[in-house]
Amino acid sequence: MNKPLRRIAIFCGVLIFALLARTNYLQYVKADELNTRDENRRVRIERYAHERGNIIVDGGAEITGSAETKDSDFKYKRVWKNGPMWAPVTGYSSQAFGATQLESIEDGILTGNDDQLFFDNTMSMFTGDEKQGGNVVTTLNSAAQKAAFEGLGNKKGAVAALDPQTGAILALASTPSYDPSTFAGNSDKDSKAWQKLQKDKDKPMLNRALRETYPPGSTFKVVTAAAALENGLYTDIDAATKSPLPWRLPLTTGQPLANEGNIPCENASLREALRMSCNTVFGKISDDLGNQKMIDQADKFGFNKEIFTPVRSAASIYPKDNRPQNAMAGIGQASNRTTPLQMAMVASAVANDGKLMQPYMVAKRQSPSLDDIYTHETEQLSQPISGENAQKLQQMMETVVNSGTGTNAKIDGATVGGKTGTAQHGLNNSEKPYAWFISYAKTDDGSPVAVAVVVEDGEANRDDISGGGLAAPIAKAVMKAVIDGKK
Repeated sequence: MNKPLRRIAIFCGVLIFALLARTNYLQYVKADELNTRDENRRVRIERYAHERGNIIVDGGAEITGSAETKDSDFKYKRVWKNGPMWAPVTGYSSQAFGATQLESIEDGILTGNDDQLFFDNTMSMFTGDEKQGGNVVTTLNSAAQKAAFEGLGNKKGAVAALDPQTGAILALASTPSYDPSTFAGNSDKDSKAWQKLQKDKDKPMLNRALRETYPPGSTFKVVTAAAALENGLYTDIDAATKSPLPWRLPLTTGQPLANEGNIPCENASLREALRMSCNTVFGKISDDLGNQKMIDQADKFGFNKEIFTPVRSAASIYPKDNRPQNAMAGIGQASNRTTPLQMAMVASAVANDGKLMQPYMVAKRQSPSLDDIYTHETEQLSQPISGENAQKLQQMMETVVNSGTGTNAKIDGATVGGKTGTAQHGLNNSEKPYAWFISYAKTDDGSPVAVAVVVEDGEANRDDISGGGLAAPIAKAVMKAVIDGKK
């Protein structure tokens, strides 16, 4: 072979080797990445070629489904039963816009692509059965969810309800809401529905129960009372506190800290101070304990870190701050901010004799053949308060409902403890306040439910906004729904 031909042969050999190397690289190294790229439409077509598994409540009721599409090569799309009520729980799953919350976190189970379903998928290859997704069984109570959603009505707000003994989330409502079914496909109609939601100034797609933080107002006084008891500042809930009236914020020369009206707060006991919601008593407690001890107590209840349910809940914040701001944070104002889930956790820990359980909303995962492939095991998150001090707080919160600001939450045949709150909002309190109520109910079998409700009622008269008036009736309806379901 002459020299030019040899060079051509070598060059062609190099090209063939490069082609083989590139082919093997694409097939074995880059295969997974290429398969999962958005541009790979065949993968997306296969994803929607079979029915999606369902999200289940009440141990067996499906709140989702699948419907055939007629205007797309994606055969099935997601649909919801009463989508606006359940959207804060499920999130959305859209052919065009992806997925959120449980629909996203549990996507592998719901599509049938999770490794836990390998055996089922392998067997279907031999039996010829069509591929199916698995199910996600939640802890949600449909009666409690309905009571929460309908109680909020056309107001902005949120409800979170827990089982104090297990941490199971029983209700998670947020209003205004949206129907995920309206943009579950990939048509022009779906795109228009999506764009309309994005432009809505009321933010219906915001999960206020998990992702919005509010000043907790006087509901936080339960945490401040817990800090006073845990640190030994006071031990007898019926003894007089060292709380002068008037009381001025430390390091300030302005007006004294105000209470609501002419209520008897001078040296009031912890029980009476919580019943009447005395700002001066709890502001001074926060100052007497100092910022670090208040932070430490809030942290034990779950503040200052994200909570995963498995859906992520935003971190509630009790801040590092100066003395006057710390005193205000102790009554739920200043830079103190919290989610409704977090305040439900506070009520839950009190009701459960000081034990705070990890909140969760996925009880089981099931294969398409309905075999359980995962069952949740309850887990204690922390012990914010001792059993003795928790029982003292229960006495205080029950007094609030029996003869204080929370009488609208009374339930026949149950013992209810609660705390109202009206949180200032806006620069110099220029906006309408938020109405709060946190509570728990006890029966002969223990405490099956703890609730937190926050209401942003822009339509109400400012003077009519109160936790006892707006939020307590909603909490009562949710608690009663849970109790009635256990009878």
